[in-house]
Amino acid sequence: MALVVLNSQVKSSLSGSTFFDRGSIEEQEHSPPLRSYLCLTIFTCFCPAYPVNIVALVFSIMSRNSYYHGDYDGSRRLGRSALYVAVASIVIGLLIIAITCIVHFTTMEF
Repeated sequence: MALVVLNSQVKSSLSGSTFFDRGSIEEQEHSPPLRSYLCLTIFTCFCPAYPVNIVALVFSIMSRNSYYHGDYDGSRRLGRSALYVAVASIVIGLLIIAITCIVHFTTMEF
C-alpha cells in the first residue's frame, strides 16, 4: 500500500501515522509581520486629496503583494511609503476642509 503525501509539511511514519514536519513550520514562523497599512489607506480614500490617497492605496497593495511573494524588505519599504503618503493625504485633506470652511463662513452674507 503506497502512502501519498499531499502536502510538503505532512510526512508519514512507517507505522502509517502522519505528523507535521516541524522544520518547515518553524521557517514560516520567522517571517516578519505584515505592515501594509491597508485599513489606513482605505480610510484616507474618504479625504478630499484624491490623487495622493490613491497613491497611498497603491503602495499598500504593492506592499501586500511583495510580502506574499516573500520579499519582506520590499514589503516593509513599500508599507512605510504607504504610511507616509497616507498621513500626508490626511493632512492635505484636513487643510482642504479647513480652507473650504474658512472661505465659506467668511464670505457668507447675513
